[in-house]
Amino acid sequence: MEILSRSVVGQAARIWIASHNPTEFIDLTDDLRRLVASAGIQDGIVNVQSLHTTAAIVVNEREPLLLTDFDAFFERLAPQTGTYRHDDTHVRTVNLLAGERPNGHAHCRSLMLPSSVCLNIANGELVLGIWQRIFLVELDGPRHREVSVVITGQALA
Repeated sequence: MEILSRSVVGQAARIWIASHNPTEFIDLTDDLRRLVASAGIQDGIVNVQSLHTTAAIVVNEREPLLLTDFDAFFERLAPQTGTYRHDDTHVRTVNLLAGERPNGHAHCRSLMLPSSVCLNIANGELVLGIWQRIFLVELDGPRHREVSVVITGQALA
């Protein structure tokens, strides 16, 4: 995972990320903790949103075998080598880009995952359980991705 850049304006931020694998769980937790700390919010919420239809935002555990299980789960439900009408550019007539790669599997996988998560901030810190981490889930990599973050709440006194 490579965070390309980050910009913050008030309580809103964008994070640009380069993924390196077809399916990848990119841990955003530490970067989001820094954003929350710099926002000066005592109690509030942070919303984290993927700006892509083949990438998701989830909260789960960062355990290597579990992440491998997730990848296998996606492959069983929507195999990359499956047949998808979205990939048939002779039939499809909308939302086409020149040189577009087949990614019907990634769109089907994304239906199972949220495009955003909303998390609590308490006492100036992101509230997470002991094993919880925040991931951008790449479903059609490698690609450059963009995540929007909005932090709102009561400012520190």
